[in-house]
Amino acid sequence: MTGPRRPSPVRLLLGLSGWFALLTTLLPPADPARVAVTGAFLLVCPGAAVLLASPPRIRAATDWPDRLATAAFAVALSLAIATVTAVALFLAHAFTLGRALGALALLTTLLVLLPGGRPTAPGGGRPEPDGPPAARTGDAGRHRRLHPRAVAVAGSGVLLLTAACGGPSAAPGFAVAQPRAEAAGPSGADQPAAPGPWRQVFRDDFNGTALNGADWVTCYDWNRAGCTNAGNHEEQWYQPGQVSLAGGSLVLDAERRDTAGSDGKTYPWTSGMVSTGRDTWTGTPRHTFTYGYFAAAIRLPAAPEGFFPAFWLIPAATRGTPPELDVAEFPGTDGFVDMNVHWRTPSGGDDRVGHRYQPPGGFGGGTRVFAMDWEPDAVTWYVDGVQQFRVSDASLVPNVAMELVLNLAVGYPDSPPSSVDSAQLRADWVSVWQH
Repeated sequence: MTGPRRPSPVRLLLGLSGWFALLTTLLPPADPARVAVTGAFLLVCPGAAVLLASPPRIRAATDWPDRLATAAFAVALSLAIATVTAVALFLAHAFTLGRALGALALLTTLLVLLPGGRPTAPGGGRPEPDGPPAARTGDAGRHRRLHPRAVAVAGSGVLLLTAACGGPSAAPGFAVAQPRAEAAGPSGADQPAAPGPWRQVFRDDFNGTALNGADWVTCYDWNRAGCTNAGNHEEQWYQPGQVSLAGGSLVLDAERRDTAGSDGKTYPWTSGMVSTGRDTWTGTPRHTFTYGYFAAAIRLPAAPEGFFPAFWLIPAATRGTPPELDVAEFPGTDGFVDMNVHWRTPSGGDDRVGHRYQPPGGFGGGTRVFAMDWEPDAVTWYVDGVQQFRVSDASLVPNVAMELVLNLAVGYPDSPPSSVDSAQLRADWVSVWQH
């Protein structure tokens, strides 16, 4: 009798390949080593690990045509596994490259650790099946046991998909509220839904005839006769003429109209936004906030497709994200709201965790209150006074002064239908409380 077989160098390298790929995410995004290692892992390694864990008849390759076919099969398996993982994370609104690589690295390692097929009998022949002859005749197919490796591979797949589909709410430090009855209408106007005590430090009920310039500007900090958000490849150029007050509400108007931007480009739409930030890059912000309870009563566009309303906060010092806090985002829909916290990764990238809340009937046709409680050790989101999501991992919580933004972007994630030429976002009030 011999002792346990040591893993071959190929198995060891394959088992560690995913963790090497995950480690390269610390490098800059365009670094050749990061691209090469990550690409090689995604193309080959998960599929190769599945083949190693499969019965010998599946992975046998005796000549070059067979070897090429096996290699192609490994690549196809790898791409399929990577695609399933990415789609599951995306549908859970939790996709990042790091999470996808981590899940695939874990699966690859588990598969490599499995024994690589049944041993051969002395002399190279197939071993005799276990059990007396009677157990191998008649209805043997109905009583055949599942191969342990098949069970392990299936279990690994279920583990992977469960972890992926579980999204942020399945991990420590995140919590999604259990379904509860919502408030009958907009609430939280006078006091925050979160525990206090509180004092109101900012409020605008938009009861005047023009926007209060002491509180608001109509562009981002990089304003030069207007602005846009090039990072999202949006289709609008923001202009102050698209911001107005009417009927006790702030009105942001988007119109399909070719508009020349100061960046030399022509945009097919013009739209409106407000911010408590600066008039110009070197200006002084109107208001900045570090921690607090932020709330707004918002009515979404009647035809939401192609529009991206958002109520969010961006850093005042760096004038850009991350970090970022999204109180409420509506990417081309009024059927759900996205709530996110973004942070900067060690490699300088943008990572995030969030929750997508989809109430029965969506948010169309009425005014709803969206709010967020930003504390030093946690962030909690509310809709109409009801808690929906909480991040309690203090390492993910921003601790810098931020500017408040309310905007109506166009063309993200897709362009509006050709039959739609305008849209309107209204806010009845915006308020900020602090302890």
